[in-house]
Amino acid sequence: MSFSGTDTFDEMIDAEGGVRPAYASYREWFDEQDPRALHRKHQEAEAFFRKTGITFNVYGQDEAEERLIPFDPVPRIIAAHEWRRLSKGIEQRVRALNAFLHDLYHRQEIIRAKRVPESLLRGNAAYLPHMSGFTPPGGVYTHITGIDLVRTGTNDFHVLEDNARTPSGVSYMLENRETMMAMFPELFTRVKVAPVSDYPRRLARSLAACAPPACKGKPVVAVLTPGIFNSAYYEHAFLADQMGAELVEAADLRVVDGRVQMRTTRGFTPVDVLYRRVDDDYLDPLTFRPESMLGVPGIMDVYRAGGITIANAPGTGIADDKALYSFMPEIVEFYTGEKPLLPNVETFRCMEEDGLKYVLDNIADLVVKEVHGSGGYGMLIGPTSSRREIEKFKAKLKANPANYIAQPTLALSTVPILTRKGLAPRHVDLRPFVLMSPKGIEITPGGLTRVALKRGSLVVNSSQGGGTKDSWVLEE
Repeated sequence: MSFSGTDTFDEMIDAEGGVRPAYASYREWFDEQDPRALHRKHQEAEAFFRKTGITFNVYGQDEAEERLIPFDPVPRIIAAHEWRRLSKGIEQRVRALNAFLHDLYHRQEIIRAKRVPESLLRGNAAYLPHMSGFTPPGGVYTHITGIDLVRTGTNDFHVLEDNARTPSGVSYMLENRETMMAMFPELFTRVKVAPVSDYPRRLARSLAACAPPACKGKPVVAVLTPGIFNSAYYEHAFLADQMGAELVEAADLRVVDGRVQMRTTRGFTPVDVLYRRVDDDYLDPLTFRPESMLGVPGIMDVYRAGGITIANAPGTGIADDKALYSFMPEIVEFYTGEKPLLPNVETFRCMEEDGLKYVLDNIADLVVKEVHGSGGYGMLIGPTSSRREIEKFKAKLKANPANYIAQPTLALSTVPILTRKGLAPRHVDLRPFVLMSPKGIEITPGGLTRVALKRGSLVVNSSQGGGTKDSWVLEE
């Protein structure tokens, strides 16, 4: 999220008005098309999305509202050499995150070295003492990670957020590509684009490679969903279907003979790897929230005994903490011995006296976020907020400064979208999806591009009115 200025970098059009090389073939194709036909296909795509059920629920209102995620048919295109450089930075960051989580739940060397303050753990709800001293199967905590990137210049990419708990959105990445290929098959013969359709197969293979010691034979993988009323239920069902895995709810699972087993027509069958889309607090009512109806009683005991793999590992949510994010440069260097290849966005820590003072003095120019916030909620966007909203937020800051961080408003890059008048630039971010197993790290080419569809807006979150588009990485 950001606000554009005169120096906004446009990914398709250069400063002289020419088309950048990555977009040259696409623009040539676009100029040959009948605009009415393009708009007609766009409407057909949205009708398909609605018919298929590619929707999400918006909470925080009197009743949850089901919405279609708007889809834009103009792709976001990344050159092969740009992606190579990005991939190296993404892999470095994910390796550092996984090493950090292992250290955090074991010797805490980084805290002893005073590179990260211990205060970030004390009282942090995302830190799970139940994971202390336990190493997940294969040493993998972050089986699936989403790294949110923003671009501000030709070679300037920054990490905006890390999503290591239960990153979502990959189903939209896959559906966007399938829709584009169905609408414009001839375009893909002219432009060589790296495929993404094998992501479910890679995910299944990566999860199976993390099978626990108790696994005998071919690993059984299942996807745990909170149920049909969850905002991302479509994605849970989609991924289970595409992986050939069972989609299960809490009522389908129970602990039998020291294993988590799922109900089938032939009785109960042990599950080896559980890709859970349920938050830590609800995972096991015997360990966490006793009133939870979404988890499996006793699953944490089975997990610690080596009877099941839970992906992502419980306790990974601390890596999503935005206050901890501000220490990622130190974390990357501590565990890899290298400087970060992908920099953070400059971040002011309100838990520190100097940081709080700076934020209070400059709040009208900053984006202020809750350290545990997500989806665009619980934040203040200074440049678009009223004086009254700012004063109200200042009171929150003063009352609980450790709950907030702040960042400058960046001139986020733009990518064209299709409007009634033709192509028009809109601001975007990018969420690449990363798979980790003992066999290595795999990064899906591209990822999910989220776009702020309203002119002048930089809110890309779907819950706040943003849309998505297909992300292309050009092949060599």
